Amino acid sequence: MIFLHEGLGSISMWRDFPQQVADATGCEAIVYSRYGYGRSTPLRSVPREVRYMHDEALRDLPCLLDALEVNEYFLFGHSDGGSISLIHAGNAGRAVAGTIVLAPHVFVEDVALDNIELAGKAFENPETRLRERLARHHDDVDGVFWGWNRTWLSAAFRSWNIENYLPAIQGPVLAIQGEDDEYATMAQLDRIAAAAPDVDLVKLADCRHSPHKDQPGAVIEATTSFISRILDARD
Repeated sequence: MIFLHEGLGSISMWRDFPQQVADATGCEAIVYSRYGYGRSTPLRSVPREVRYMHDEALRDLPCLLDALEVNEYFLFGHSDGGSISLIHAGNAGRAVAGTIVLAPHVFVEDVALDNIELAGKAFENPETRLRERLARHHDDVDGVFWGWNRTWLSAAFRSWNIENYLPAIQGPVLAIQGEDDEYATMAQLDRIAAAAPDVDLVKLADCRHSPHKDQPGAVIEATTSFISRILDARD
């Protein structure tokens, strides 16, 4: 199972969650920090290209899988990582057994832009300690944060949309989102369900943008059932 982190995430920010999923499902977990994140090579410039998630899904992830000689796999992506997972499953031409996405984006909503703008103000305010907290996880914390923030808030990104990839997704999809998600509405999950061939939806109460942190037990239970359904269908 390949874990793809959020727009400000890294290996360390997953904590022990991938191991919990691996233990519950019996899948081997592969966890990595994408280019510019965590302890990976710093970004060369900010903002990123508008198609940065496409590049991750269709160029960088296939290179990683080839290097590791991984041929068939599940994807597990959170937020940006969820979007990357959907693009990859829908257009990489790989044997994706199934895709689990937490709080994915398939189009841009005003609620996301509003809160990303607020995050920028918090990052610049020392009293929030947001920059300090993120710096524990990233060698290039400014590149990580402003690369994400300025790209999402750019005029060019307003029309970003990946719904065209959904009908061609390889394997079933499990899409999970919190009802109190501060970066998206349930329209994200509803559009995935309407367009992708085989989708299970889980909508969690008392849960914000990080279901694996707010409701880890529910996410692991849904993931385990999803994996079992796919594997049982092969027997």
